Amino acid sequence: MPGVGARPPPRARRGARTDVLWWAYPLVGPGPGRLLVLAADAARYGNGQEVAPGFALHTEFDGSDELAARLPEILPSMSVGEATRIVDQVLELGYPVLEFSHRDRIPVTPDWGVPRRPGRRPHRPASPGEGSAAHRAAAGAEAAGDLEYAAVRERLEFLNEVSSRIGSSLDLGRTIQEVSAAVVPRFTDVAGTYLREQVVAGEGFPDGPPDATTMWHRVAVEHVDEPGRWDDVVPVGEAMPFPVHTPFFQCMTTGEPVLVPRISEQAGTEIAARFEKRDIRPLITGRSMLVVPLKARTVVLGFMILLRHPGRAPFDDMDRVTGAELAARAGLVLDNARMYTHQENVAETLQDAMLPKVPARLPGCDTATRYLPGTLLGRVGGDWFDTIKLSGARTALVVGDVMGHGIHSAAMMGQLRTAVQTMAGLDVPPAQLLRKLDDLAQRLGEHYLATCLYAVYDPVAGELELANAGHVPPVLVRAADGRGELLDLPPGAPVGVGGVPFEAVRVAVQPGDRLVMCTDGLVEMRGEDIGAGLATLCESAAHPAASMDDACDTVIRALARRGGRKDDVALLMARLNGVPAADVARWRLDAEPRSVRKVRALVRDQLSDWRLDPLADTLQLLVSELVTNALRHSGSRRPVDVRLVRTDALMCEVTDGGRTLPALRDAGPDAEAGRGLHVLNALAQEWGAGRAGEGTAVWFELPLPRKGTSGT
Repeated sequence: MPGVGARPPPRARRGARTDVLWWAYPLVGPGPGRLLVLAADAARYGNGQEVAPGFALHTEFDGSDELAARLPEILPSMSVGEATRIVDQVLELGYPVLEFSHRDRIPVTPDWGVPRRPGRRPHRPASPGEGSAAHRAAAGAEAAGDLEYAAVRERLEFLNEVSSRIGSSLDLGRTIQEVSAAVVPRFTDVAGTYLREQVVAGEGFPDGPPDATTMWHRVAVEHVDEPGRWDDVVPVGEAMPFPVHTPFFQCMTTGEPVLVPRISEQAGTEIAARFEKRDIRPLITGRSMLVVPLKARTVVLGFMILLRHPGRAPFDDMDRVTGAELAARAGLVLDNARMYTHQENVAETLQDAMLPKVPARLPGCDTATRYLPGTLLGRVGGDWFDTIKLSGARTALVVGDVMGHGIHSAAMMGQLRTAVQTMAGLDVPPAQLLRKLDDLAQRLGEHYLATCLYAVYDPVAGELELANAGHVPPVLVRAADGRGELLDLPPGAPVGVGGVPFEAVRVAVQPGDRLVMCTDGLVEMRGEDIGAGLATLCESAAHPAASMDDACDTVIRALARRGGRKDDVALLMARLNGVPAADVARWRLDAEPRSVRKVRALVRDQLSDWRLDPLADTLQLLVSELVTNALRHSGSRRPVDVRLVRTDALMCEVTDGGRTLPALRDAGPDAEAGRGLHVLNALAQEWGAGRAGEGTAVWFELPLPRKGTSGT
């Protein structure tokens, strides 16, 4: 309870005691509970009026307003807002009320009443000769030793407390905030923290010593001045080099603290003159400054500029030592945060490079994906998803999960994903693709195990062909009734086991059906049957959603409510839109030369029906080249099939009975052949070649004309 009391001693003669008014405050500070006492000469405020001794809730006396107005000068350093709040209470209530939260700290400088050092002699009555000059000198030396011991002990307690407060997180931003809050206001009134550009960016260890061109980012400014005073002149987030012949440049190049006991007007002007487009003189002139380096393994990562108000004791050599030790400890903590940030960035970059950028729209289907790392400390895993464009407007949908976690799993995932992409581009059927992937995993090593679900969607035929290698079965949400069902697929075994056959299943689908494929991290929970997770997956996948992204989020939220997820999650959702029959044209041509002229007429008429006449010349040229090549190089007398599919682009596919895949080749100036694919490569938006049953298919796409350019 704050109180006011008086102790009226005899009237002062020389050497006598004086009447004192005092205020006592319980504090929350370092160590056990303590009491802060403020005192004032009663003669200045009492005007001879007696004040009742003891504790009182309210005591009126003349001059209380003046005393309250001086409180910000005599209270421990704190923010302007805190001091203003206390003064407002004093003026309103007539007595001070002081509160401290656990986040605030009492400055280093107040005297807490340090006990004598251990081993000192106990008090005993004075003996003859103790009043001599020699004895007084010895007593003075002993007292000075006590003060020195008290100061050293106090600094050590401060450093130990700061060390316990910083480093609670590996987040670089939070670590910087902890370091700034640890020194303000207890050790300094202003603390500005600057870090090298590479440290802020989370890159590797900075190369070479800093110089006048090194960019330093101001990452924090903590102070007890009035709000906004520093924001305009030294805003957080600014990057700047520091000029030579300044204390800041000296600190960052030598790696040693720089002490300026008091910045004179001349020194403030000289420092300010080296900074363009800003006047920092009002912020530094008259203050005591200490610049301390933040180092790790002798490399300067940054530095802190510490300033004390003119009314506070200036920094001294002991403060320099304390600041250097403080900066050394803070530098190690910042370096740990920097290394973690760097490793986290590397992990995220690796994972981003491993996972594809899946387009939202593909021929005949819309897709959405989600990837969630298993833990914050291990963002690299072996889960992946992929979509691959195939011939005939088809799309391959893939989800896989490498056993294990971390860099090795991610590296293995990258190899398997590349292999799947390559084989899919060759149009290897799903069951055969998993068979070859299993062989590859065994060749790579005995520990290469992964599950994989591979599906091919044909929007023209309205069909899915799926094969499974020990993976979680997919969910198919039927548009007709909105129900979600697990597809019954042969489970297979993970790739890498070897000697296990894989089977493919064909499933008829309708426009609007949705296919949901995920890894087991989404549905599996320790201590729970996976069937419960699969049931939740079916239910949440069938929930209506405004968009594919919303549908993915609904599934993630529904499964996340079960809690306890530790594994990575890969989720791929595809809405199977199909391609209407009116957007597909097919022709079967005899294997004879006159078919080339016939196909040109057929595609021209079809484009006219689709009002795509601007594409007629290009399409006739390319389709005649492909049909000519099919007749000349296939070595088969089987008919040639031509198909046009109109989706977001115009796709043309030519299939023959040949077994040799066409490839680009050099065609010299005198060569009679070899230019057809060069023409195709130059005019088509995209093209490819692959197997088609017993034959070969070559396809290409042309972009549709923009609105307003179609023919009549």
